[in-house]
Amino acid sequence: MKISEELVETARYVLGVFREKSAKITTAESCTGGMISALLTSIAGSSDVFDRGFVTYSNAAKHELIGVPELLLEEFGAVSAEVAMAMAQGALEKSNATVSVSITGIAGPGGGSEEKPVGLVFIAVAGPMGLFVEELRLGDIGRDEVRAQSAQAALEMLVAFGFDDEDALDDIEPNHSDNGTPNLN
Repeated sequence: MKISEELVETARYVLGVFREKSAKITTAESCTGGMISALLTSIAGSSDVFDRGFVTYSNAAKHELIGVPELLLEEFGAVSAEVAMAMAQGALEKSNATVSVSITGIAGPGGGSEEKPVGLVFIAVAGPMGLFVEELRLGDIGRDEVRAQSAQAALEMLVAFGFDDEDALDDIEPNHSDNGTPNLN
């Protein structure tokens, strides 16, 4: 998978916002398999902002590494708002970070159902402002594109919900790129 320059620039922007706040980030990733962590750490100097990343692809990893309750996984399934929130909270508790972002979804091409189709993704952010979750329904647009758009959305959510600071949001334009994700100035 080729990483777009837009994703790298979004990661650079997120690092800058967190650096200004002297804050640290941790990630808990399932369907993106560490992509958000890789994007953040691809930028020189990210170690002052990025604390750690958890790749929790399996249910066992979600439970063992970041404490997602097995009952939650059984009741709601790995791809759910409830599990995304537990992942974000668990990653925050198991790290030295200020804010965490988690992501779980069905990237495809298989694995979907009528209730949980390919392209269904949940992203959660936990931090000083509380716990937030967003559901994306990207559709069956291809595995790489689901992962890329999910990573973009997760990075933007770090800034949008990580702090009580609307100034940080001023640099996010309301218009969208060709793939439907917001552009950064």
